[in-house]
Amino acid sequence: MKNRYLIGVAFLAIMILGAWSCFQTAQGTPVQKAVTADEQTLNRNRADSLLKLMTLAEKLGQLQQLDGGISKNELPKLIEQGKVGSVLNEVDPERVTMYQKIALEKSRLGIPLLIGRDVIHGYRTVFPIPLAQSASWNLDLVEEGSRISAVEASAKGVNWTFAPMIDITRDPRWGRVAESPGEDTHLTCEMGSAMIRGLQGNGNYQDGNIAACAKHFAAYGITVGGRDYTGANMGERQLRDVYLRPFKAAVDSDAMSFMSGFNEVNDIPASGSEWLLKEVLREEWEYQGMLLSDWTSITEMIDHGYCKDKKEAAFKAMRAGVDMEMVSTSYNEYLEELIKEGKIDIKQVDTAVRRILIMKFRLGLFENPYPVLSNDKTILSKEHLEAAKQAAIESAVLIKNDKNALPLSDKINSVAVIGPMADAPHDQLGTWSFDGKKADSQTYLNAIRNDFPENVTVNYAPGLKISRTIKKDGFNEAINAAKKSDVILFFAGEEAILSGEAHCRAHLDLPGAQEELLDELVKTGKPIVMIVVAGRPLVLTDLLPKVDALLYAWQGGTMAGPAISDLLLGKANPSGKLPITFLRAVGQIPMFHSHKNTGRPANENEWTQMYEIPEEAWQTSLGNRSHYLDEGYVPLFPFGYGLSYTNFKYGKIKIDKNKITPTDTFTAQVEVTNTGKTEGKEVVQMYIRDLFGSVTRPVKELKGFQKISLKPGETKTVKFEVSRETLNFWNADMDFTVEPGKFKLWIGGHSATKEFVEFEII
Repeated sequence: MKNRYLIGVAFLAIMILGAWSCFQTAQGTPVQKAVTADEQTLNRNRADSLLKLMTLAEKLGQLQQLDGGISKNELPKLIEQGKVGSVLNEVDPERVTMYQKIALEKSRLGIPLLIGRDVIHGYRTVFPIPLAQSASWNLDLVEEGSRISAVEASAKGVNWTFAPMIDITRDPRWGRVAESPGEDTHLTCEMGSAMIRGLQGNGNYQDGNIAACAKHFAAYGITVGGRDYTGANMGERQLRDVYLRPFKAAVDSDAMSFMSGFNEVNDIPASGSEWLLKEVLREEWEYQGMLLSDWTSITEMIDHGYCKDKKEAAFKAMRAGVDMEMVSTSYNEYLEELIKEGKIDIKQVDTAVRRILIMKFRLGLFENPYPVLSNDKTILSKEHLEAAKQAAIESAVLIKNDKNALPLSDKINSVAVIGPMADAPHDQLGTWSFDGKKADSQTYLNAIRNDFPENVTVNYAPGLKISRTIKKDGFNEAINAAKKSDVILFFAGEEAILSGEAHCRAHLDLPGAQEELLDELVKTGKPIVMIVVAGRPLVLTDLLPKVDALLYAWQGGTMAGPAISDLLLGKANPSGKLPITFLRAVGQIPMFHSHKNTGRPANENEWTQMYEIPEEAWQTSLGNRSHYLDEGYVPLFPFGYGLSYTNFKYGKIKIDKNKITPTDTFTAQVEVTNTGKTEGKEVVQMYIRDLFGSVTRPVKELKGFQKISLKPGETKTVKFEVSRETLNFWNADMDFTVEPGKFKLWIGGHSATKEFVEFEII
């Protein structure tokens, strides 16, 4: 009781000082900026006051996160003893309330818990997978989806989520490509920042906001052979220019927490890397938030061969600056011993605990840590479902549309709905949808039955039970359904279990007997519209000639069915653009738009297809260029590509200066006109190339984009500002700067756009 009294007196004094400081601020300086600084000071002072009262055991308890699913019997006792700082994977609001009550009312110091959960692309209202959301190129839509996720999760007691995942990946074999914003640095920076804004809002848990966690720091998306948990080996320049930038953007967006990765970075596991966690994140970027390990990633440093035992793992992780340990218990078991041996300074532990406490104060958990039950009424609300539907609409990418096969003609009398993904309510939710329920899913089949005109007969026959099966016993029924229909809607792809963490694939074709089923459908002579429901880019090279139209729907979440139904009928117009390059063959991996030119770049005049090479051709007769003999040098579809039911015409690019100094800013603009008969949205993309430098630069880099809506015949002028921040890179001296020289600038509808202008930095 005495300690509780001391805490109360200390907090009261700090609150009074904080209120007086805010009052003083209001008299002169801008309120928002000053209040933010005052809140930071107040939270730090509150944390320091609490730290002075804590025993070492209580401090170590704050560093421990335990899984609610495997520790239910022991958790209440451990919480009462102050040995747990966070619980993850507990979403029963009654149990969360019980745990928080124990923490506040029965533990000696009354410190609330962080309740963590993977709310990756929705809670109960499931949005498209993050890769699909990135295909929308709509930051407002992505931010709104994250806000809704936070609102629904907070109703169940979740106050912290392990999102966004901002790992850049250029290997679609990797299962976690589904969670990534894609291959591009700029797009990932923008998407990650939008998700952080949506999740955190004003930072107050009782307002339906939850803490974000930028993961996985860093370079986890660089895989060896497309397999999970492997290592990233590269020069510091590439690491900084490409893979660290989204995390710096997360720091600038005030992400409350970071997560260290499972992977190695230049032969050192990320969770023990002093260079990465201490020198870059803490010292260079001055990040003040909390750093969490990934699930047992601290003790997994033993398997990496970096630590001989759990004690050394605890030492190296704490030395590097990991504040909280997820699930494994090396900190609780060995930090006290390491402190007594003088290997770890108690100040390091205090710093870690302070960051954790500050995060809890920021969220307002000391005042009210309980589930925001008022938000429970909004779960699966009409507003939330409409937002999820719009996200699924704008995420879908129209890849092929021969002879305007889509939207479907109002003259059709019947459709065949075929394929294993047409009525798969669980699988359309995608990977990492822990709290989504298949009972909530509105499937493609049900949406077509509900939304298509009454006079259109829907003939449904899946043909295959699941995407992986090779059993063909359903083929005849599917073929018969196709024969008696005007058009075939073939829903193909991969189940949710085939993507996500540790679910990597060596082959990227349609699994099972799906392509064989498609071949049988082609024989009917009926028009085929293929809808691909998948968690990654599949290789479509052999499929495209067999279908009249192809719509890439990804795994679109709860409202995927009504979204695709609207697109098929023309109630909505496709506007998605690829956030990752689509390949001709797996052997092209890695292929991405911002590659280097090489000294012998390929061109269409010097590529002879392998089967056209003359017999006994001279070894150098093919030109000696950088390409594949069998697949050329270009992808199937470039980054940023996507069709519409209308057409967009780009005018000439104009810049207001073509010679500038490194500190100048100039404007690049272009007129975009909707030349079709349908209203549509276009993603206008700006790319830049630095032609010559102290180090070689990519052939194109995305530097800006805007999604605009145009009515038929309407023209809009789209402007981009180009500044030093747009052009900075790490040069030969490892300075982050702009160098004098010539540049090219493109503005168009995808990364392979041809029209450009030139400018020069003098």
